[in-house]
Amino acid sequence: MEKVMCDGTTICYAEQGQGDALILLHGYCGSSSYWDEVVPELARSYRCIVPDLRGHGKTDAPVGSYTIDQMGNDVLQLMDELKVEKATLLGHSMGGYIALSVAQRHPERLNAFGLIHSTAYPDSEEGKEKRLRAVSTIQTDGIVKFVDGLVPALFAPEHVESMSAQVTRVKEIGYQTAPQGAAGAALAMRERPDRRDVLSATPLPVLLVAGEKDAVIPPERTFTSDKPHIVQAVIPGVGHMSMYEAPEKLIQVIKQFMDGLSSSK
Repeated sequence: MEKVMCDGTTICYAEQGQGDALILLHGYCGSSSYWDEVVPELARSYRCIVPDLRGHGKTDAPVGSYTIDQMGNDVLQLMDELKVEKATLLGHSMGGYIALSVAQRHPERLNAFGLIHSTAYPDSEEGKEKRLRAVSTIQTDGIVKFVDGLVPALFAPEHVESMSAQVTRVKEIGYQTAPQGAAGAALAMRERPDRRDVLSATPLPVLLVAGEKDAVIPPERTFTSDKPHIVQAVIPGVGHMSMYEAPEKLIQVIKQFMDGLSSSK
């Protein structure tokens, strides 16, 4: 992986391919490795930039709570360092919250953006309590036990056993998350605002991808706007992790969206 310094924080990223910039943001307790099954094909047509987000993977994990806007600023500074004037920004789960932040505050830096198994809703009160319990579990029991409890629920129930190798891989990626990074990011998600208005008001093309069997963020929480500039896609039979459960279908959805951007230029 490559490294750049952004305001004193080392951001690690991988880059592959040439063409229009496509930045893929991973979810909570993930890393750039989440995209390993989809990047090689997408990189045949696009310049894929895949960072480890603040607190995750090989990127620095400062102690303390983070904010989603702060994590979005990391992405913008990475773009600056790589001399990327504009990009399409697609975020999985937590990465989608970051994509929304960038789209709201700096739409001029984007050609388009999208949410993959993500939502523009804020955390509910119950969700906020769950974030605090997550931080407590991480601090008390450690990251391995937390990830072991987290990951199986990300897959469709029937895939937990039939895709045991993929489940194990996602756990292994999660184990590499620094405990203070997992805690800081949980608090960032807890405090994120309602950004449904960003989806309805943006003039930018938007991609919304949901898993038919996603128990973490069901389709109705992803599809909060159906304006003409928004492309909606449901991937059948998958949970929260289509990049592992049905990578070829996710690739097809992303390529169709990106090809549509190219043809509309």
